Amino acid sequence: MKHVFSLICCLGLSLNLLSQNTIAQDSTDIVTETLDEVLVNAVRVNATSPITHSNVSKETIAKRNLGQDIPVLLNFLPSVVTTSDAGAGIGYTGIRVRGVSAQSTNVTINGIPYNDAESLGTFWVNLGDIASSVESLQLQRGVGTSTNGAGAFGASINVLTDAVSEKASGELSNSFGSYNTQKHTAKFSTGTLNDHIELAGRMSVIKSDGYIDRASTDLKSYFLQASYVDDNRLIKAVVFGGHEDTYQAWNGIDKEILENDRTFNSAGMYTDSDGNVKFYDNEVDDYKQDHYQLHWNERYNNHWSTNVGLNYTYGRGYFEQYQEDENFEDYGLDNVVIGDETITQTNLIRRRWLDNDFYVVNANANYKNDVVNTIFGASYSYYDGDHFGEIIWSQYASNSEIRDHYYDGNGKKKDFSVFSKATYRLNSNWSLFADLQMRFVDYKTTGMTSDRLPFNIDETYNFFNPKAGVTFKLNPENNMYFSYARANREPNRDDFQSNPDIKPEQLNDFELGWRHENKRFRFNANLYYMQYNEQLVLTGNIDDVGNPIRTNSGESYRLGLEIEAAVALSRSFSIQPNITLSRNKTKESIVPFDGELKNFGSTNISFSPEIVAGNAVVYQPADHFQVSFLSKFVGEQYMGNTDSKTSKLDSYFVNDLNAMYEFKTNSIFKSIIVSGLINNVFGTEYVSNGYYYTYDDTWTNPDVVTTIEGAGYYPQATRNFLVGLTLKF
Repeated sequence: MKHVFSLICCLGLSLNLLSQNTIAQDSTDIVTETLDEVLVNAVRVNATSPITHSNVSKETIAKRNLGQDIPVLLNFLPSVVTTSDAGAGIGYTGIRVRGVSAQSTNVTINGIPYNDAESLGTFWVNLGDIASSVESLQLQRGVGTSTNGAGAFGASINVLTDAVSEKASGELSNSFGSYNTQKHTAKFSTGTLNDHIELAGRMSVIKSDGYIDRASTDLKSYFLQASYVDDNRLIKAVVFGGHEDTYQAWNGIDKEILENDRTFNSAGMYTDSDGNVKFYDNEVDDYKQDHYQLHWNERYNNHWSTNVGLNYTYGRGYFEQYQEDENFEDYGLDNVVIGDETITQTNLIRRRWLDNDFYVVNANANYKNDVVNTIFGASYSYYDGDHFGEIIWSQYASNSEIRDHYYDGNGKKKDFSVFSKATYRLNSNWSLFADLQMRFVDYKTTGMTSDRLPFNIDETYNFFNPKAGVTFKLNPENNMYFSYARANREPNRDDFQSNPDIKPEQLNDFELGWRHENKRFRFNANLYYMQYNEQLVLTGNIDDVGNPIRTNSGESYRLGLEIEAAVALSRSFSIQPNITLSRNKTKESIVPFDGELKNFGSTNISFSPEIVAGNAVVYQPADHFQVSFLSKFVGEQYMGNTDSKTSKLDSYFVNDLNAMYEFKTNSIFKSIIVSGLINNVFGTEYVSNGYYYTYDDTWTNPDVVTTIEGAGYYPQATRNFLVGLTLKF
């Protein structure tokens, strides 16, 4: 009965997201397209494309932008499940779409790949407050259209940063809240000087103690851009980046601790010489990342336009750990001999470093007229990443030298893709879509892993990713679409470390949708079938630094129905519901268990709830005042692929309350905006993420191998709040 009530209350979406969808925009619309939008033309789709997607505008993001990361701001989109290591949406956060992990979600910023080339993950924590510099964002579900970088394998997020502003402006934004959370942001724009040149920028600081013990976050970030614009040309230089310092919270907790001390964090825990349990105060992740982009958009006439994008990303940083009773041999050091005593272990503090360079060149051209809209282009990227470890303190130094590396490794990755996509209008009712991409990947590693094991990978992949679709416009209020898309995706660095023979994964994605819109009612329904071969599913287990471990699953599939709507009940009240119902299954799950390979048959795919739903009840009596009651329901899910009860995460139902009021003034400020957010209004204790592990017990009975199961959990914050004040001038 509880779940039935949850579904009734939760059938929906929030944040006016649907109201931002440009459903009426035509694919051949030349007049309304700005040169800023050309930056993302190659990776985005328009409202009538046969691709399932949601658009989020700058104004929508601003209503909830009080310090939480991009994944949390997208929490109420269809099929989305989010989580946070620190529990409060600041710091390390994650997003899954249709049960697909972040490693399989393609992210671009101004058309430039943002996914880490080796891990394939996206670390929003490196770009604190990037939400304050987002002009618009598009989330494509399924394979979507061809994109740059690692292929979308279930979702893609395409970010467009701030557009050129014609008028000079300034903005000071400050917010405060639970767990000593604070965000301070300053923005400016000169407007277009001499009708052509604009300078703009942002500086931000976000700090939070976190809901989980010691899971503190200290984020500093910046965004600067210089633009030249005229009627047919946009040249934009963009520099942005951040420095994150977060206390580690990736260990999770077991079930007993969850029930008795759900904020406990074991990171940094050690025992001193007197037997007292203490916590190392600098058990942190410390990383800096800087992005340098140059974009040149040129419109030659009403039919032809081109875009060239250049990027250089420099990332460097480490995570630091206090380790007890470490063996000297594990660090390539000699045992310490004092008299007749041989010391084989020591307490130490180590740092594991990443130092990487990432170069990208994108180029594409667009031709369109009243019948056809064609984009073709290419993207090339080169990644060079060093991995190394240092011991910065040791109780016994052995034969170590200052700045010694106890391991060194390197990864190099080249990624080249070419594509051509076109929308062809047969008549006023029918249009066809085709998209062909070839992608060539070369990945090589040398040196050692952090466990001092040789790690030498040399793999080359050639992928062909075709896509096709058709849209039928029944009348001005209704259109239907069908699409097929093929995707291939390479394993990541961690996959190779777990299994050097790991295979790339393939996906065939079928989407059938119906869109309806009139003045008072908007409705989208989409049926999808995602058929996988060798899908790299999450095993549920994690490595020693919290990274999820994946494995090939043979044949598997996801079958689902997504429904979203926006209903205007009156001039002031609206509801915006969405729900996803799905089945996510492996055809066969064979894993080691009790000393042998056991076939568990068809099982649920890990981290794939069968029900995800949300709703927003929005009261907006005037443009300057809005109150939204936001709800989210996530059904039960398994953290492993054997349907083990030990791996099950319970369903949860949470509600947020968001309010915003804008005062127009005639003083030095153009407007003053007061906003507030109460997360988890009813104080629900829930867990949105965790891990599942097994190990063989041979001690109890040496003649019988018994598999022991266990689980870890990442609890999320109970009731908490954020309030903000924004001054615009």
